[in-house]
Amino acid sequence: METLAICAWITCQDRTQAFSIGHILVEEGLAACVNILDNMESIYRWQGGIETAREAVLVVKTRACHASALTARVRELHSYEVPCIICLPIVDGSPEYLAWIAASTREPLQ
Repeated sequence: METLAICAWITCQDRTQAFSIGHILVEEGLAACVNILDNMESIYRWQGGIETAREAVLVVKTRACHASALTARVRELHSYEVPCIICLPIVDGSPEYLAWIAASTREPLQ
């Protein structure tokens, strides 16, 4: 089965950064919709130690053909040295919603 849509999980330093990045992704046609999950607690290994932080998460719905451009754009906008940007395939869903994702994002650059 061909993956036509993806859901990207992106962590941000706070709600302000998440809102800014999310708005740009939708404005530029790289995302159909972005949900912000604020006040998430993260525990992670960084530079030899274990860190904790409150972060905000972007849940981004877009077409699979935008994964590389979306990743590159988020890296340009993000403050983290190594931002979490994970793209997961949407393997099934409401046909109308999946069609809306396709219609709400720009055509891929050739």
